Formats: sequence, structure tokens, C-alpha cells
Amino acid sequence: MQSPYKTKPLLARPFIAVRCALAGLAAAWLHEIPFRLEVIAFFLLTPVSIFLGETGVERALLIGSLLLVLIVELGNSALEAALDRISLEAHPLTGRAKDIGSAAVFLALVNAAVIWLVILLT
Repeated sequence: MQSPYKTKPLLARPFIAVRCALAGLAAAWLHEIPFRLEVIAFFLLTPVSIFLGETGVERALLIGSLLLVLIVELGNSALEAALDRISLEAHPLTGRAKDIGSAAVFLALVNAAVIWLVILLT
């Protein structure tokens, strides 16, 4: 079965993509508490990163590390939603997939912490 979005005119696709992306961000905000906390942290730390970063590269690393956390959290939330759609029944493979998604978020947070510490301590 082909996606109905693939049959849309070429010039309409970017607008459809933006609409879907905004719907996804709204859904994550409404249904995912960790995403909300990370968005709040992003908006609090972005001005700090602009002040603390001495060069454009440092500022980009500080802000980019925060954005990466949001991106990975969105992927993890999408994975969890898809798995819950398939079945709410406990299954070892479902648990493993969710744990791996959580590990990805954890590593993104560690990455952000390392970047912030390295830049702050040098």
C-alpha cells in the first residue's frame, strides 16, 4: 500500500512535511513528559550557550548537543508509541527495544554533558 502523501504534487510536499513535523512536535509536547523537560532545558540553556561559547564553533557545539537530545528523544518516543500500538502486552523484545531507545537518549545526554563540561572547563 502506498502512502497517500506520495501522491501529492511535488510543490505541496514541503508544506505537508512541515505540517506533519509540527503535529509531531505538538504530540510529543502533549504526551511525553521527558520531551517537555528537555525542551525547557533547551530554552533555558540556549542563551547560556550563546554567552559561554567564545567562538561560533563552541556555540554551535553547545546548542547542537542540546538539539541532539531533543532529536533522539523524539525518535525514542516514536519507537515507544509504535511498540505500544502493536501491543501493550509485556514482551522481552518490546522491553529490549524500549531499553535501547532509552539508552540512545542517555548517550545523547552524556554527549551534551561532555561537550558542555569540556567547553566550560577550558
